[in-house]
Amino acid sequence: MPKEVNPKDTDRAAAYKLWMKAPNPMVTFFKTFDVTNIIKVSRKRKLKFNMLLDYCIGKVAAAVKEFYMLPVGDKLIQYDTIAVNTIVKNKEGEVSSCDLAFDADLSRFNDEYLEHTAETAASCRDRDLSETCMVIGTSAIIDTEIDGAVGMNSGIFNNPFLIWGRYKKKLFKYYLPVSFQFHHTQMDGAHAGVFLKNLQNEINRLK
Repeated sequence: MPKEVNPKDTDRAAAYKLWMKAPNPMVTFFKTFDVTNIIKVSRKRKLKFNMLLDYCIGKVAAAVKEFYMLPVGDKLIQYDTIAVNTIVKNKEGEVSSCDLAFDADLSRFNDEYLEHTAETAASCRDRDLSETCMVIGTSAIIDTEIDGAVGMNSGIFNNPFLIWGRYKKKLFKYYLPVSFQFHHTQMDGAHAGVFLKNLQNEINRLK
């Protein structure tokens, strides 16, 4: 279960002191991923592209300890589990939010993805796991190609967040620009850089 921790007892003590009261503690990185392998796996196994990318995000984040620590209000909260959020177009033509607990088993994660996104679309009710999980936000703007996006600093939603649009084809490969926003108290640029590098590696390894 999530628990409050004393920042002084963590590796993020200095970052907490520097960034918790900063006017804008959010940082955004941009990276273009080669998603050719996801396209191949998606077509071969008839799996949704966004589900596969969400799975890769969750798998890489689950191996990075900084993802389990999140500033909530003025507190630092330690989590045991990670969830990946996806935005769903609901039956009313609007959008709803659906949190999915990460499961390292791709088949189980896919089953959960299909079940809960369908429920969310039909009910128009958000599925919120933030009470028990550190949630990684995602938003796919699939109606257009975008080069990147900068999220807002609300002071409420401090969770890491990834945004992407439609992938682009160049010669025989597919590329996807992605923006990654994170709270500087949670991680430093070096941690974010390693996460993005490992995400490309996980995309390449997907079978």
